[in-house]
This record gives sequence, C-alpha cells and structure tokens, in this order.
Amino acid sequence: MRKIGLFYGSDEGNTEGVALRIQARLGEERVDIYDIADVTQLEIADYDQLIFGIPTWDFGQIQSDWEEFWEDLQSMDFTGKTVALFGLGDQFGYGDYFLDAMGMLHDEIVARGATIVGHWPTDGYEFESSKAEIEGEGMFVGLAIDEDQQEDLTGERLNRWCLQIAEAFGLEGGADSVLELDD
Repeated sequence: MRKIGLFYGSDEGNTEGVALRIQARLGEERVDIYDIADVTQLEIADYDQLIFGIPTWDFGQIQSDWEEFWEDLQSMDFTGKTVALFGLGDQFGYGDYFLDAMGMLHDEIVARGATIVGHWPTDGYEFESSKAEIEGEGMFVGLAIDEDQQEDLTGERLNRWCLQIAEAFGLEGGADSVLELDD
C-alpha cells in the first residue's frame, strides 16, 4: 500500500491537532505524520502523495518551523508528486491575511512541479483577502480551518475534505474507507 506523508508545522498545537484528525480519518496505516521541525528533504522525497499543513501567523507570516525549512523547500523537486494542503488562520482577527501562508506554500511547491488536489470552497468564510484564494473561482488552494472563530465547523469540514482527498489520492476503498468522525 502506498503511504501518504503528512507534514505540518505548529507552534500552539492547533495545526498538529488538525493533522492528527486527518490521519485518524484517512487511517493511521495509510498516513505517516511528521512535524516539519524534525524532517529533512529526504523524508519528504520518500512520498509521492503528500499533505502539508501550515498556519498563518500575525500579518500573513509563515509559521516558524516552516520558515526555517523554507530554503530547503525551495531547492526541492515536486515533479510527479500529488500534494494536498490545509491551512489554519483567523478570518476575523487577521482577515486581510487569512491563510496567506498556505497560499505562499502552494506557490512554492507548484513552481517546483507539484500537482495540487483538495481545493476548498470559500463559501462560509468572512475575510478581506487571502493569498490562498484562487482568483475568480471561489476556492482556496486547500482546506481552510479557523480554530479561533469556527471551531465548531472543523469536524464536518475535515470529514468532507478527507473524502475528497481519498478520491484524489486513489486510496484503496476510496471515500468508503474514510472514517467520518464527530470530534
């Protein structure tokens, strides 16, 4: 069975928590999970299917562990790799920068050959601007999570997105193999 590599950065634990919830839905036997602070390029290169999780800090800043890995990321080749993204942000407190880090990560890996799956609708969010928004399509480049303002919607959003990811990654059993949880 092909495994998925899930890599996240998290300062306060929210992104790590979401990563663990994704792993639970897709299956621990299918998803290897890593903190980006503890990995090298070689570990990412081992996977053809990847999930990257990144929160946006303050005024559109990249999370500190991703920032330290950024130069390594810029020297990687993502040709032939399928990548799904999820980002965390605060749409009310930082509505001018909502999910900017996910948008920046998207741009970096697409420029290096990645195929992106898992786009997510912008409906249901209130924000001024976002580097993660696909202009004119009403979609984000990946799953949008707001644990500060819409924590009650996270579980259902994860359920729907993980079904989408199972299909996009061609997981054995497809959407029927994904656990829908009420966490």
